[in-house]
Amino acid sequence: MTEASVVIPTRGRPRYLEVALRSVAESARGLGAEVIVVDDAGASAAVREIAERSGARYLAHERPTGLNAARNTGLRAAAGELVVFVDDDIEAAPGWLRALLGAFEREPDVDVFTGPIRARLEGPAPRSCGREGAPITTLDLGPRDTDTTFAWGANMAIRSSAFGWVGEFDTTLADGGDEQDWQERMRELRPAARVRYVADAAVAHRRAGADAGLSSLARAARVRGRAARRHDALRERAGGTGAEAATFARCVGHVVRRRCPAGLVMVAHSRGRLEQALSERRFGDGASGGPAREDAPARGATQGEDFLSGASGAVGGLDGVRRALADRAFDLAETVSGRNRRLARAAALAPPRRSVLALGVVRPQHAALADAVAAELRGSRHDVEVHTRGIDGHGRFENLNLLLREHPPGDADWLLVVDDDVELPPGFLDRFLFVCERFEFALAQPAHRLDSHAAWPVTRRRRGSVARTTAFVEIGPVTAFARRTFEDLLPFPDLRMGWGLDAHWAAVARARGWRCGVVDALPIRHRAAPAAAAYSREAAVAEARAFLAERPYVPASEAERTLATHTRW
Repeated sequence: MTEASVVIPTRGRPRYLEVALRSVAESARGLGAEVIVVDDAGASAAVREIAERSGARYLAHERPTGLNAARNTGLRAAAGELVVFVDDDIEAAPGWLRALLGAFEREPDVDVFTGPIRARLEGPAPRSCGREGAPITTLDLGPRDTDTTFAWGANMAIRSSAFGWVGEFDTTLADGGDEQDWQERMRELRPAARVRYVADAAVAHRRAGADAGLSSLARAARVRGRAARRHDALRERAGGTGAEAATFARCVGHVVRRRCPAGLVMVAHSRGRLEQALSERRFGDGASGGPAREDAPARGATQGEDFLSGASGAVGGLDGVRRALADRAFDLAETVSGRNRRLARAAALAPPRRSVLALGVVRPQHAALADAVAAELRGSRHDVEVHTRGIDGHGRFENLNLLLREHPPGDADWLLVVDDDVELPPGFLDRFLFVCERFEFALAQPAHRLDSHAAWPVTRRRRGSVARTTAFVEIGPVTAFARRTFEDLLPFPDLRMGWGLDAHWAAVARARGWRCGVVDALPIRHRAAPAAAAYSREAAVAEARAFLAERPYVPASEAERTLATHTRW
């Protein structure tokens, strides 16, 4: 029988894990399959003992990083040709793994397999009128094998070879939509790709004790509702706020009319969606598919190119005055709240001392600004090297590649690419690296101040936010690359201006499972002219068009989205 690896991510639920392992381990041993437990709560002697008692391999993250990160950890450790993912709250039926492996052998053209997922509430489950669905994830397509649209993570098996061309799971997605995102990417790359439902490969999806109660089910449903709305918005499938409000009202009406306590779980899910929709409107971050409130789009300038923001980003006149006043109000709020001080204290202790290589191209008219940037970076507690060069008739990225040849990053922990026309806040680098590593950003940039030239509305600072997980980061004015990106992204492609390169980076990040982020707590000001003020816009667009014609990229409609907002570190 073909070797398989069963991966079980877990986080703080040892009693659930024990049941799941008991149902999986014996059949896995009989079929020559390995079992891998990935503990996302941090190393635990108790959980390790439960795993090893069942013959499973135990892996632990240093700190919680999310379900998809745990799946990716298990995937990297897996040796099987079929990687079988289950949640820690399932109980597999006898014959479950044998049925999956049988389908794997019979269906060589299928990459994803699933089976029945049946809800089991083992506790004070709420009374139901019978008209609403199960309060947790289920799947039941009947007694015959058939193709289906999606497999869900409670019972999902994927050929290991498929990860080679689809990539890993997207670690920026949380609380829902994660498995669906991977399978949608699979179909984008291979439209004929199939997901096969295997009727004999069943699991019970459990909730036990207080977890089966109404309050617990409703809390979880609310979180899933917010995540579902974010995922729909990311894929441009989200309806308006009015539609979400109408659905919420219908759910409440169902509970009242049918006197159905179980319907409150539906109400909570719909409430989560409505809250997320209202949040999108309030923050104006483009997460609902529309443009942000800042920077009215200049669509005519993009000539229909879907890799450009469509906004000029220029700031001036009365609008500039209004933005500057708003920036001062934001700055004052940060100071009065004490968050700036707390962030500085935290950044003085973590992360450990890092090696940072900072590169920039300096024009003579901006020498003073560039010197100020270099001085600010060198004032960090980290080990910082700053190297710059003049234009010398080359394009920006041609010059950056020359700098990389002269000063290779080697064992540097971070590469920072900095324009010559920015203002950095005091103590920038220490706090910036703290936030980047706290949220595990592989590609990151500081947010723009409101009065900064910024073509992408999603990159402007957000009130109350420390950082945001985003779909992409810009090619400037300040871009940070973690060491793990160097092999894939350096040296830079043979480009002069580099337009469209950030859209390609976003696609690479998605395939590799890297997080991209905008750090709102440390907004910078892009002081000089907006993009294309010093060179031909038409030439930059033409270069980008030719570059992206043969490479994957994330279009502007997705690049403008905020995937998660982090208000605390």
